[in-house]
Amino acid sequence: MTTLVFGHKSPDTDSTGSPIIWAWYLNDVKGIPAAPALLGEPNTEALFMLERWNLDKPQIIDGVAADAPVVIVDTNNPAELPADINAADIRGIIDHHKLVGGLETKGPIDIRIEPLACTATIMYKMIGKDMAQMPTAIKGAMLTCILSDTLEFRSPTTTQEDKAIAHALAEDLGIVIADYAAEMFTAKSDVSAFSDAELLRMDSKEYAVGGTKLRVSVLETTAPATVLDRKASLMNTMTTVAAEDGVDQVLLFVVDILNEEATLLVPNDLVKTLAEKSFGATVSGDAVVLPGIMSRKKQIIPNLKI
Repeated sequence: MTTLVFGHKSPDTDSTGSPIIWAWYLNDVKGIPAAPALLGEPNTEALFMLERWNLDKPQIIDGVAADAPVVIVDTNNPAELPADINAADIRGIIDHHKLVGGLETKGPIDIRIEPLACTATIMYKMIGKDMAQMPTAIKGAMLTCILSDTLEFRSPTTTQEDKAIAHALAEDLGIVIADYAAEMFTAKSDVSAFSDAELLRMDSKEYAVGGTKLRVSVLETTAPATVLDRKASLMNTMTTVAAEDGVDQVLLFVVDILNEEATLLVPNDLVKTLAEKSFGATVSGDAVVLPGIMSRKKQIIPNLKI
């Protein structure tokens, strides 16, 4: 039976590329039939990666069959996975997020969770000498994942291991990191084809803070004005998305990659209070700039207070 490899819902570049990387490793190195999968449509940067390296878009699934072998990457949170995930035969977890709990396995499995910026960085270390067999396109995906998750080393989640591996891959591929990252971020910043609801869900995760359920959305861009120009309609749509997704509030952080700051939209008093308590901000309108805020995992989620 083919092992499915997939990451979290609302797949970003790492959750699109890492399943491709690990499925290649299982197939070509370990001799285990495997296929990458996605739990939704990939974002624009992930689509750029697939086109740039001539990689097929993985199949999109909305559930898993009972006892189907799976490897979970870039998450260990059941809320970000199919509702029937515990019915599957989870064979492995590779991740760089905090351990959440709630997954159940059929037996002992391999789990690798490290405090690195990117799942692909962990995979590079796990694959080791077998990297020599990796096709150029898969290496390209690996480099793209690392540059995406580190925001070209600007994110506070970046470690020296992420940097060193990215530079090694870039040298191998003949890629100039600054030029390639600029192409990636341009692709990520083109959100013109997406509706407000799609933007609010595109790179989002659900968290509960003090009994309040939040959908925390992040849009990383080199052109924040293109998103902020839609501020009014985005805030109106937050109510609809919250109701449809069963959360109390949608938060949208527009991360300006080049200026290394985030703008939080403030549609109501709940978010105003949250911004003031969580980030020590002074809020006087329907948006607030948060200097230095770049990472949901390291700077946003740990600080949320209501």
